[in-house]
Parts: sequence; structure tokens; C-alpha cells
Amino acid sequence: MNGKNVLAIRTLDKGVIQQLVDIAGDLKREVLTNGWAPRARRRTIGLLFFENSTRTRVSFEQAANYLGYTTVNFSGSGSSLSKGETLKDTILTLKHERLEALVIRHSSSGAANLAAEYFGGPVINAGDGLHEHPTQALGDALTILERKGTLTGLKIAIVGDVNHSRVARSNAWLLSKLGNEVRFIGPRTLVPTHSSFLPASTHLDLRSGLAGADVVMCLRLQRERMEDGMLSSVGEYTRLYQVNRTTIRAAASEAIVMHPGPLNRGVEIDDFTADGPQSAILDQVTNGIFVRMAAMQWIFESDQVEVLA
Repeated sequence: MNGKNVLAIRTLDKGVIQQLVDIAGDLKREVLTNGWAPRARRRTIGLLFFENSTRTRVSFEQAANYLGYTTVNFSGSGSSLSKGETLKDTILTLKHERLEALVIRHSSSGAANLAAEYFGGPVINAGDGLHEHPTQALGDALTILERKGTLTGLKIAIVGDVNHSRVARSNAWLLSKLGNEVRFIGPRTLVPTHSSFLPASTHLDLRSGLAGADVVMCLRLQRERMEDGMLSSVGEYTRLYQVNRTTIRAAASEAIVMHPGPLNRGVEIDDFTADGPQSAILDQVTNGIFVRMAAMQWIFESDQVEVLA
């Protein structure tokens, strides 16, 4: 089967990224206006979620529903994987079950690439290990475009556990490719020590990193990092790096605040900021549906229908 993959923002051309965001915007207008999206022929897509997920899984299911696609849900528990089958053999089995595309979320970096190698058809990465989460970044891009009116020339501050965040990686690649300044902010143990690894500058002080930022993106603090000795306490992190009604003043006056979820309220972000007028968090959730629709439609490009106004 011919087809395209959405495996990593790093390997997508700038033009393709912009195309996917544009398609998502067009599909959103169609759904909000008509309650449905233009349909191509019916497709059957496997949703392989080997990690727990609420937002990503539900949005892929909803995206498929709007497009008229059939989904086959698959998880590691209760499958042959729990009996010792390898991921490779699982993918080959699903290929011969005549699925036409796969969406895969896995705890191992590179799992989506392995799936693409053996499946032989389109694969969308729904998050793999510490590697990437491309559709999350695409949804964030659509949200930024809607709220700021542009996707270029902005100052983007990403705050928190960057080293263990696939969301941070995908967003850094996407936003830098589109001509934005990306900053990572966090404690020394949780941000890259070598700026050449990712297209962003590193800041250890929250307020200086936030200075003049147009977009402030908080990351979930993974409490297990304290057990690894990377943080002394949640309280210390909150005191130094929480985005709240006071620290957000260092950013631009019209800055928006984002978070990929799930939120640790009172830790990386306070209630006032999460629920206030600057928050775009729920917009991110909604837009996740439409970028996943765009990704599904794009991988079957030969069957795309015209959705432009």
C-alpha cells in the first residue's frame, strides 16, 4: 500500500507542516459549520495504544468519526504482546488483518518508525517514548495561529521537564522551522545542557526566560523525577518555576498560556493562570481533533477531497 507517514516533526518539511495546519483549520471550519467533514472513501485504521492516554486516544477516535473512518482499537494488555510476542510480529499480524493505516502510541522511542518499517502502509505517531509527539505539536500550532494570528516571529517559552518531554521536542522543531524563537526554561537537571541538540536556547531562571514571551507552554512535572534525584522537592520546583498570576507578568502582556495536559494544578501552573483569559489549554484539546483529522486525511492524499473554502 502506498501512503505517507507522520512520524516526527523533525523530518517533516516546513511546507508539509504548514499544509497540515491549514488542512486542520479548513476541517475545523467545516465541522463547526456543518457538523461533519467532507468524506472520501471509508478507511479502516488501527489505534494501537500501548501507553495510557485520554486526550490523544479520544481525539483520534473523534477525528476518525468525523471523517467516516472505522477504527480498530488495540492495546498491549490482553493481546499477544502480553504473551511474549514482539512488536514486529504484532505489526505484521495487523498488516495481514488488512488494516489500512496505524496510529501508534508506545513507551519506546522509535516504536513508530519500527511500525512504519514493517506495516508497509501509513503510520501516525501518537507519541513514542522520549522521541516525539507530532500531532500534539500540530495542534499546538493551530492553537497559536488562532490566538496570535501568526505562526512566525513569536517568542515561545517552554517551561518544565524538557529532557523527558516528547511534546517539547516536537514543538521546538515545529516552531523553530516556522521562524520562531524557542526557549527552554527549567532546572539544570531537566533542560538540555547542549543547545546544539535541539533548536532552542536554555534558561535556568524563570522570569528572564519568560521575558517578552508571546507564548508560554508549561510541561507536566513528572513526580518520578524526584525519586531519580533530579528534583529535591515539588515545593522547590513550584517556588522557582511555577507559571502563575505573578510570574506570567514577565511575559508579553498579550501572551497566551498552554499546557499539553494532564495538569498538575498548583505545581507547574496555578488555577488563576490555567483558567484565566490568557489560557489556551482547552483550545489545545479541541484542536487536537482537527489536526488528527488532517493527518489522517493527508496520509491518504490520493483520496483527499477539496475542503478549502
